[in-house]
Amino acid sequence: MVGRARPLVGFAPMSTAAPAVTLDDARLLAEAARKLTDAALARATDLTAKGDKIDEHQVVVDRVAYAATEARAAIELVAAAAAARAGGQGDDHLDRLAVAAAAELARSARDRLDPIAMDLGLADEIEGAYAEVRATLRRAGGEALVRAIGRHVAETAGRNAWPLDSTLAEVRSSVRQFAEKEVAPHAEHIHRHDELIPERFITTMGELGYFGLSVPESYGGHELGNLAMILTTEELSRASLAAAGSLITRPEILAKALLAGGTEAQKQTWLPKIAAGEKMVAISVTEPNVGSDVASVACRATRGQVDGQDGWFIEGAKAWCTFAGRADVIALLARTDPDPAKGAKGLSLFIVEKPSFDGHEFVASQPHGGKLEGKADRTPGYRGMHSYTLAFERWFVPAANLVGGAAGEGKGFYLQMAGFAAGRLQTGGRACGVAQAALEKTAEYVTQRGQFGRPILQFGLTQYHLGRMAAKLAAARAITYAAAVAMDGDERKAAPLAAQAKLFACDVAVEVTQLGQLLHGGWGYAEEYAISRYVVDAQVLPIFEGVKPILALKVVGRALLAGA
Repeated sequence: MVGRARPLVGFAPMSTAAPAVTLDDARLLAEAARKLTDAALARATDLTAKGDKIDEHQVVVDRVAYAATEARAAIELVAAAAAARAGGQGDDHLDRLAVAAAAELARSARDRLDPIAMDLGLADEIEGAYAEVRATLRRAGGEALVRAIGRHVAETAGRNAWPLDSTLAEVRSSVRQFAEKEVAPHAEHIHRHDELIPERFITTMGELGYFGLSVPESYGGHELGNLAMILTTEELSRASLAAAGSLITRPEILAKALLAGGTEAQKQTWLPKIAAGEKMVAISVTEPNVGSDVASVACRATRGQVDGQDGWFIEGAKAWCTFAGRADVIALLARTDPDPAKGAKGLSLFIVEKPSFDGHEFVASQPHGGKLEGKADRTPGYRGMHSYTLAFERWFVPAANLVGGAAGEGKGFYLQMAGFAAGRLQTGGRACGVAQAALEKTAEYVTQRGQFGRPILQFGLTQYHLGRMAAKLAAARAITYAAAVAMDGDERKAAPLAAQAKLFACDVAVEVTQLGQLLHGGWGYAEEYAISRYVVDAQVLPIFEGVKPILALKVVGRALLAGA
């Protein structure tokens, strides 16, 4: 018979009290990580000739880009906690989150660089990294601090109380109220039955102004800025990624493209309708044989006329066009120059009007014989919007719907990329929302679930996992919010940071949801528990708006190596 475990000789019982740590500890660790990753980045810049030879050193670039992103996330979290303290909104919990996250991310960045130390010629530097802050790293990264965070998360039910100014706090509160009342009660049904988003969601969100958060007031929007947009996306995604959280992303992408290069007539025509939710938008870039290599898009547009009206005939296939059935318009990237050697310079962006359809399949016809067919692809998660494979046959688009007009021909790739920067930023917000939902449900479960005669929250490992979930989410939120603020200042310069936010936050969402599922035990695999939905929904986040390996290499890596 197994008796009560005795303490090992020479070892005192483990203390559960949180160690004394400060933001200065977090700052030291974040700066140590930045110093190390800056050194790695400098060597990688030389190795790749400022990014020209990325494909010859893909493993090096991937690891350096991700390590630099982890360091940036730590720095932004420390800055956010310090700003909160300075503004009278900080607290010990946020400080502890910053310390714990900085410790974990500093370790992770170093370990990520270790396998390429010889390639970078930094073996000694990486081996001796953090020597000056080793004691701080051990104290800040120890289990006592992380477990204390976990206990606090359980006591507060995992609630997101990130400090905001009064306007933004009101935005978050309002959206949270709508999402909890209108979206959350239907999220599981929509997911399990793969149903289309209810029209009342769209109507109400339009009335509340959610589709016009970054559209200027002169075009019918509210222009509250990117952080308000992120807070809205995050709260909607907390209720349901597919039934609400992604609804404003596609209008946002088209709106950004129009603002970047649309004609004044196009802005006047489309932006008020987008902002009001009158026109639902789908984005069509990917093709059956073209994914991340956007410049290789083959779907073509050729000049023509219908009943004396100038325009373009769209011909070809597209894939993974989310919401294409219900959408009223599709922002479609097509090749207007038949010479494939032109690459990105031969692409143009069109606003393709179409009838709206329910269901998983549709066929639309035009009087002259144009045809558009769509079939939704079955997916394990991210249900509610449906992602379609499309086939265009001589589908006519008026010349007025070429974004930018005649001057926009051949500029579609660049306009689309401008929109994608906003899409990546929003995906960071969506990831934070899904992770937040998982954190709350897990905190609830571990408090109520008992094993071996006590709630499983009382076990040290449960507290530790819950604490890590919260710390990683705080870092993801910090870098995403920082990117949103930066985008308000200069969207072009902030685009690489938005990509880093997307890269990091999406991985955090996957990790947090899976940890939450494990803490649910067997019930984590049951559809009756929402955590199973969060897990399958999170899986799509590192894939869309730039699949993780390409995002790390060709967006984040290239920008960092070029000194952006």
